Amino acid sequence: MSSVRSIAKLAGVSITTVSRALNNDPAVNPKTRERVLAIANRSGYVASVGRRVNTNIGFTYTDESTIAHPFDAAVLDGIMRGADEQRYDVLLTNLKRDKRPDESYTQFFLRKGIRGVIVRTMRESRSICEAIADEGFPMIVLSERFASPNVSYIDGDSRADSIRAVEYLIALGHRRIAFGFHSIPDRDHMDRFAAYKEALDKNSIPYDDSLVFRQRYTLAGGATILKMVMSMKSRPTAIFFADPLLAVGAVKQAHALHISIPEDISIIGFDDTDLRFGVHPTLTSVCQDAGGLGFEAAQRLTRMLTNREKEIFQISVPTFFEVHESTGAPPAGLIDATTSEDDGAAQFKAAV
Repeated sequence: MSSVRSIAKLAGVSITTVSRALNNDPAVNPKTRERVLAIANRSGYVASVGRRVNTNIGFTYTDESTIAHPFDAAVLDGIMRGADEQRYDVLLTNLKRDKRPDESYTQFFLRKGIRGVIVRTMRESRSICEAIADEGFPMIVLSERFASPNVSYIDGDSRADSIRAVEYLIALGHRRIAFGFHSIPDRDHMDRFAAYKEALDKNSIPYDDSLVFRQRYTLAGGATILKMVMSMKSRPTAIFFADPLLAVGAVKQAHALHISIPEDISIIGFDDTDLRFGVHPTLTSVCQDAGGLGFEAAQRLTRMLTNREKEIFQISVPTFFEVHESTGAPPAGLIDATTSEDDGAAQFKAAV
């Protein structure tokens, strides 16, 4: 683990210059500052607090914080468990809110006392992840994928199971299938949207944009989608939700309106935890272990920091599909007469 003295020797500058560069002193020449920071990252420099070397890793948002969402809450629980094994602590930070315009990402994290970082990002702020990686600061992006070879990530791959979910509804006899997802685009929701369209295309069902609903990923958003669907003149017979809270909000609203699931409408949700078992009927869902993703990210990051060996990895963890009581054949008056839904469902369940 490097010290200010060793960085100064490698950079060919004084200890005072290194200290100023690490603390973003504007008096330091920009090229000198970049050289010092690059050496600090490469050599595993860790700031000390008094006589104690800190053991903080960060869970950082590049944009809007979504910590209240079931996915993020489960991820954070997994990160805490993974960090505990190596006796590390976890700090929550927000780059959009806290980073100063005149400091690099490395300087920001050092100022916060963070040795390595697990990053959550949205589509519009992906470039920040690439910039952090380019600086060489120890980092792992969670729930996003990158083509850049120097960006490490751990991601849940839900596309294949999202296709299976839509095809299961088709096998039951559904032809007008709605899709509900988050109004702010991120990679996960867009992947599931692409899977929805792919499943329709594979089964020769025309895509209809009027059956696609974008709402904030809240219970209220799910309730709104359910009401909009049920008010349509030629309404869908099933909805696939790409987000847990949207699905649960729709189920709660169905009960309030005395709409029976799945007799009146079938619902498939997405579940990052065990939320599907907390509603009635139990939700047929595409599922992922969000806590497991966080645990794996924290373990890999803390091992890198402990062993002082930088590692680049790009991991996609598959989801799984569970059939429960929220899906069934379409209402009798809305079934496509050309479809043998009983035979199709039986064949699909056997495959599942």
